[in-house]
Amino acid sequence: MKNTHNLGQINLFAGLSESQLEKLDSIAIPRKLVRGEQIFLMGQEASGFYSVEDGRIKIYRESLSGKEQIIHIFGCGEIFGEVPVFQGTSYPASAVTLEDSTVLYFSRERFEKIIKEDPSLAMSMLALLSGRLRQMVNQVAALSLEEVPGRLASYLLLLKNTQKSNILELDLQKGQIAAYLGTIQETLSRIFKKMSEQGLIKVDKKTVEIIDEASLELIASGEEQL
Repeated sequence: MKNTHNLGQINLFAGLSESQLEKLDSIAIPRKLVRGEQIFLMGQEASGFYSVEDGRIKIYRESLSGKEQIIHIFGCGEIFGEVPVFQGTSYPASAVTLEDSTVLYFSRERFEKIIKEDPSLAMSMLALLSGRLRQMVNQVAALSLEEVPGRLASYLLLLKNTQKSNILELDLQKGQIAAYLGTIQETLSRIFKKMSEQGLIKVDKKTVEIIDEASLELIASGEEQL
């Protein structure tokens, strides 16, 4: 049997042996999705989890008034929907594609069978869940304690670290970035403009160049006001 889906590139399964990857590959079901396709809805029974082969997936929640809060955007090699699966609960948020995407689906029942046969597989899952929890705690702290300029500065610095460049490709539309940061698009546009006027960044359509990283770090930490 051959690992046909390159599961070793998925963060959850990094470091597993080839035989373990082959077991996982045997239960992976590929699904091709179009842009805007709903994967699951908040409250739906969590019967399985997913990994992203290509494309981007938005995890979000909606308030009773219809206001959307983006929780996270997942890309290639990332896992989503795994926590409620192993808690035996429903999905606490909804998932939809931001573009044409391919995902792999792992059913809870079949994955648990493999875990029981080889318990060492569970260790990688624990590492991912710990990292995800830390990320969520940091996001909650940022949304509750920082002003909007600090949230935006933190977001831009996060993009710099993930893209490993001072010239950033914005991975979301500005309205979606605003929702992710817990603000509105008009406020976000004013902050982008102010950062540009102060020489901290240079905005060009869908790219942002970081000019003064040190000042952004001070704003992100709350030590300096915009």
